[in-house]
Amino acid sequence: MLDKLPLPLQNLVYKFSQFPGVGPKSALRMVMELLNWPEDKVITLGKDILELKSRLKPCKYCQALTEEDPCSICADPSRDESLLCVVADLDSMFVLEEPGFYRGKYFILGGLLSPLDGKESESLNTEALENRLRYGQIKEVILALGSTVEAENTASYVKNLVNSKFPKINITRLAQGIPLGAEVKYMDKETLRQSLNFRQKL
Repeated sequence: MLDKLPLPLQNLVYKFSQFPGVGPKSALRMVMELLNWPEDKVITLGKDILELKSRLKPCKYCQALTEEDPCSICADPSRDESLLCVVADLDSMFVLEEPGFYRGKYFILGGLLSPLDGKESESLNTEALENRLRYGQIKEVILALGSTVEAENTASYVKNLVNSKFPKINITRLAQGIPLGAEVKYMDKETLRQSLNFRQKL
């Protein structure tokens, strides 16, 4: 069906379908919606997309995308300078930041180790992380990377890196295991394993 579309439509549908979670049909609906927009609205969207990369840059401290360097979180004097929460990406940082109960600083690694996908240690922001730990006042690094195989491998890599170069800094991770309100009999094996490994004293 798509190969019967005019070439400009095909090109745009293909580009839109490169977004995560967007298939050819969804991409086609988006493109058709764009065609219904007034021309000035489409032009504004195009300008916003062009400016996205030119106006945003990584914060020199946490690697989050920002217009101002440092970003608003790193520049906030009320944040706890001794806590550094390490996350894989900007999305994860936003999720942790939204509730408002974490008041430390962040660092974005830029992904997770996944050799099969070509994501080796060289692709992570480890040099910037070392600089952050070397010149900061960090006393605790909190690993908030998730519980996938890739996240576990990355957590182990970061832990070894910090232990070898900054042995005085404590390393913790987010608690893992049975979620609040769930029953043991419905848990998968991996969740039960994590729950037993990270059990807490009452």
